[in-house]
Amino acid sequence: MTKVAASILSADLANLQSDCTRLLDAGADLMHFDVMDGHFVPNISYGAPVLKCLHAALPEVYYDVHLMISEPARYAPDFAKAGANLITFHLEAVPDAVGETIDTIRATGCQVGISIRPGTPVEAVYPYLDAVDLVLVMSVEPGFGGQKFIPATPERIAAIRTECDRRGLSTLIEVDGGVNVETGPLCSEAGADWLVAGSSLFNAADPAAVARVLHSK
Repeated sequence: MTKVAASILSADLANLQSDCTRLLDAGADLMHFDVMDGHFVPNISYGAPVLKCLHAALPEVYYDVHLMISEPARYAPDFAKAGANLITFHLEAVPDAVGETIDTIRATGCQVGISIRPGTPVEAVYPYLDAVDLVLVMSVEPGFGGQKFIPATPERIAAIRTECDRRGLSTLIEVDGGVNVETGPLCSEAGADWLVAGSSLFNAADPAAVARVLHSK
């Protein structure tokens, strides 16, 4: 079954614990924690201290940390200590140090993910499919929540899934950006394992109904 990752970028940060608990009770499987540095992307979100506090309040939750930052290897150990289970970095942030970044994150004890922007050819991640646990396909430009889903995304997911299957790999595929009850099933059918949902979950009148649709695969 497809897993649902609730993106706290859309949460009420004044009531973060209760808002996350509300989504977990509604059926979210894990929490997606977006980190932005104002450099790799033009927005700033939050750092490891916020994750540390949330992890202390909700220690049993799986934390999927998405580093949209220019120096992922520098900061990955901080997020690992704060409670991350999986840390994803962007290939575009460290094009000449992908292998080293994977090794650094792996050394923290966390699982490793690699992400690509919508404009990056999917073939760019193929050399690393056997070295990471997850590929995060961005279905919007990284940096802001609430953007419109890019229609070409399912085709990109399918291409990565085909390559993983061809090589007998069990690498997970995650999609992030504009995921809702219309776009989520398209991604699942294309081969996505995890769907990141922010505003479509946190702002829903009935988040449990949304989670049921996203789980439907």
